[in-house]
Amino acid sequence: MHAGVSSTINRSQGQNPSTKFFRLAQLRKLRRCEQVAAICFRARGSGIEFLLVQTRKGRWIFPKGSAEPGLTHAQAAALEAFEEAGVHGRMEEASFARYVQRKRGHMRRATELAVSAHLCEVLRLVPPPELNRNPTWFSAEKAKRRLRDDRAPDYGADLSRVIDKAINRIQRLRSGLGTAPEAPSSTQPAGTQRKDAGQKARLIQIDCARGSGRTKAASAG
Repeated sequence: MHAGVSSTINRSQGQNPSTKFFRLAQLRKLRRCEQVAAICFRARGSGIEFLLVQTRKGRWIFPKGSAEPGLTHAQAAALEAFEEAGVHGRMEEASFARYVQRKRGHMRRATELAVSAHLCEVLRLVPPPELNRNPTWFSAEKAKRRLRDDRAPDYGADLSRVIDKAINRIQRLRSGLGTAPEAPSSTQPAGTQRKDAGQKARLIQIDCARGSGRTKAASAG
């Protein structure tokens, strides 16, 4: 469709002139600018551990990828968690944090990717379909150090803050649901009032058949 055609159609059909039309190439570009990440955790005696995977360049990162057509962001994050790290568990439907990743693209142009982070309690692991991801558990402090390694200071700090927000969220879930493990008391703000205490979070179950990349989404409250 050439420039100006969309506004002519709007007037002839009595539609709102402010209605926006997008070229297919624009829609594909918008899709590339939206990603999802699975912030995978488990409880241990010493506190909370986080599961990170390695990129092709050897950096540590959360399992993540592009938002997928036909899937909610939580379902897409669940799929990434299984494919990159072999995760079976419970994924929170609502995103608890967002951050921006800046990538060098064609002709050295920087592309900004908005990433929605979803909390995922890991129940068990299987060998992931994607090779060379090396899923590994880290304490919260070690995970933050790995996320800052070999990255721009601002971006590394943003990733590190996602871990802090995840610990906060896990504490609040523990208070309201009893389904997420409690973080060490030293990180618990004294006298904090939690808005979601006593309320149930909406979760989806990650239940992937061995060898397939599909997830079954089931409401858990």
